[in-house]
Amino acid sequence: MRIPLSWLRESAQVPAGASAEDVMAELVKVGLEEEEVHRPTDSIQGPIVVGQVLSIVKEPQSNGKTINWCQVRVVPESQTQSLTGDGIDPSGVQGIICGAHNFVEGDKVVVTLPGAVLPGDFRISARKTYGHLSAGMIASVRELGIGEDHDGILVLSRIGLDPELGTDAMELLGLYDQAAEINVTPDRSYCFSIRGVAREYAHATGTTFTDPASKVQAPAALSGGYGVKINDDAPIYGKPGCDRFVARTVHGVDAARPTPPWMSSRLRLAGIRSISLPVDISNYVMLELGQPLHFYDQDKLSGDIVVRRAVAGEKLRTLDGKDRALDAEDLLITDASGPIGVAGVMGGASTEVSDATSTVLIEAAHFEEVSIARSRRRHKLPSEASKRFERGVDWHVAGIAAQRAVDLLVELAGGTAAAEGTDVGTAPAAVTIDLPAGFAAERIGIDFTEEQIVTSLEDLGADVEKNDAGYLVTAPSWRHDLETKEDLSEEIARLVGYDKIPATLPVAPPGRGLSRIQQQRRRLIQAMADAGLTEVLAYPFATKAANDIFGVATEGAERKALKLANPISEEHGFLRTSVLPGLIEVAKRNHSRGFRDLALFEAGLVFLPGETLGTATIPPLGVKPDAEVLDGLYDGVPNQPLHLAAVLTGHDSPAAPAHAPRAWDWADALDFARLAGDVLGVEILVNQGQHQAFHPGRAAQLTLRSGEVVGYAGELHPKLLAAQDMPARSVAFELNADALFEAAADVIVARHISTFPVASQDVALVVPREIPSDEVLSALREGAGELLEDVALFDVYEGKGIEDGKKSLAFSLRFRADDRTLTADEASAARESAVAVAHERFGAVQR
Repeated sequence: MRIPLSWLRESAQVPAGASAEDVMAELVKVGLEEEEVHRPTDSIQGPIVVGQVLSIVKEPQSNGKTINWCQVRVVPESQTQSLTGDGIDPSGVQGIICGAHNFVEGDKVVVTLPGAVLPGDFRISARKTYGHLSAGMIASVRELGIGEDHDGILVLSRIGLDPELGTDAMELLGLYDQAAEINVTPDRSYCFSIRGVAREYAHATGTTFTDPASKVQAPAALSGGYGVKINDDAPIYGKPGCDRFVARTVHGVDAARPTPPWMSSRLRLAGIRSISLPVDISNYVMLELGQPLHFYDQDKLSGDIVVRRAVAGEKLRTLDGKDRALDAEDLLITDASGPIGVAGVMGGASTEVSDATSTVLIEAAHFEEVSIARSRRRHKLPSEASKRFERGVDWHVAGIAAQRAVDLLVELAGGTAAAEGTDVGTAPAAVTIDLPAGFAAERIGIDFTEEQIVTSLEDLGADVEKNDAGYLVTAPSWRHDLETKEDLSEEIARLVGYDKIPATLPVAPPGRGLSRIQQQRRRLIQAMADAGLTEVLAYPFATKAANDIFGVATEGAERKALKLANPISEEHGFLRTSVLPGLIEVAKRNHSRGFRDLALFEAGLVFLPGETLGTATIPPLGVKPDAEVLDGLYDGVPNQPLHLAAVLTGHDSPAAPAHAPRAWDWADALDFARLAGDVLGVEILVNQGQHQAFHPGRAAQLTLRSGEVVGYAGELHPKLLAAQDMPARSVAFELNADALFEAAADVIVARHISTFPVASQDVALVVPREIPSDEVLSALREGAGELLEDVALFDVYEGKGIEDGKKSLAFSLRFRADDRTLTADEASAARESAVAVAHERFGAVQR
């Protein structure tokens, strides 16, 4: 929101010498965010004055162009020039070459004298051209930076001005004014107006606020005006799309009259282009009071106005000239001919006000936020009106805004106000809030006095009634965000001053801390970082192809994914079912920038829809749904487990003298996956696996002892790496971290460390080639009994001395007792028991 300072001064006590920066510094104190300063004098400088064309001599040129050699008086007739400078004639008459032809002798124009600077750093000086010394320039609207019209010279009489010669044109056109731009958050929609910002400036400075609405004398009641009916038979969430409609009529309007410079300059500084007098008046009132208006050419209306929902198949040509197919949820303004506007968003072309309009019907309505927001998004029609309606507009200001527009049309357009008017609708109930006496102090941490509480709330515009428990507060109609005692506490803190809040952390209540799952998640992520991996955060959006590849292990298997209704890109139109696609995108981006040795990981949610997705209806706002409705909502939410994944490419370390870096391989991916289980106290079993995203012979399936598959690790598929332009032999793993959390013990108990020596023995077993080594290892562990401390595979051999179709697996076994030193016979007996179980299950034979 841009705030012209001259406009703000009409409602707030802004010092005469205050700059836009000064105003923003004050507004920051009450929680508004500063954005930018808009100051015309940063790009335009004088001398720029009012002149009168004394004579015009038309001189045809050899290039076919005709130029005007003009004599222009820039001081009153009886006076001499007081300005000095190279090229400024002391007589007060300047000779100027001009190529435009839309002015005549006697016209008063804007003259930029030598020494002036126009937007674009265009410096004016006396220069020889077309055989004359041209000392200055007669300016157009675009050259002055006050509009886009470049068809000809700005003739002041055509905008209703007849100033004295030599008058400072910059002051005349409002170019010395400046605007402060602030960012308005969605909860403070009242600040989309001079009225709201002036109130906040008064809060910040402790000065007096003059409500511009109080200056408007609106009738207490209206009747007999244009027929209006509100007929919303399909309200969203049970709230009518329109609950007030004020209509006023002004006859005898001269719509072709120029907009006065004071209004057009304020609109321009506020960021709104001047279009025509009626349109400018509607925008001016909207910016001043925060109530959007719409003007109709009443002679183009047929029958009563009806506010209703659209009917399937209806269409409307809007003011931007586009034909729009309407949705049954759209709230429309209609007459007997059909739709004439999308309520609160944009009017229709059929009833547009033009220069020929003589009777204007003013609409000042109050529309429900959700209806307007949905129509605006559906039709991609952002407008100043919809921006305000979808955030909330003061119900009570509609009649005042309509009267303000009537007054301006009468004053500036020569109209006559009709005594009759229309005002239909039902006022919403005022919001009352119980504020316990000590609640704000407990909430904020400051001992507020009763005077601070009452004064702050009354400054907001609230009615405050003291009672035994504290205060009964009636929120002002323009503050839709004030609904609870917490809201009031925040407002008290804001107006008393955020700087009064002590910079001390509150003491946490005893007995609270991180939950078990939170502790496990932090421990898991920290372990990955400690192991040398770099954590990244990828977008949770994926392509259909990525979900098809990574979402299921078997190619062609059924895969469900959530399609986004409004994706940031059509390509990435689904929520991810695996973390790996995003990690690969990050790795690919880093590779394109020259970073080849990467070890990246992410812990993030994936989205796995079940049989039920969403709900048929959405519960209404403002009321907490009962348990049954909440259960239905939760049933429709997709399962969102936390997954941990990593992608490793290149080498494990940079090259250095006397050090040859090692390329990451499938064993590293497997080790990191096992590390995740170790830090949580969960045993992860490794088996030969098959997954379409991984190399057919270099992939491991990771399971729990219960048999639940929790992930995969290994080398990514060569075809996938080639398609992604990733280095060959890149490896990865992905785990269902939620499944690990569930399997983990509440408390991890450290294993007892025996003080007795270990007894180590090796065994080599010949088994069929297709038997996974991990299954043989499990058989040895089971058969060795309690004395076995550890068993590990250290060699796999196929070749000379081994039968075809078989392989030799060599294992190292470590035995230890807690209460004694084992004998060689005890260790050998345990080893033989282990071998016996392997022989029974797989036919294993010792080499």
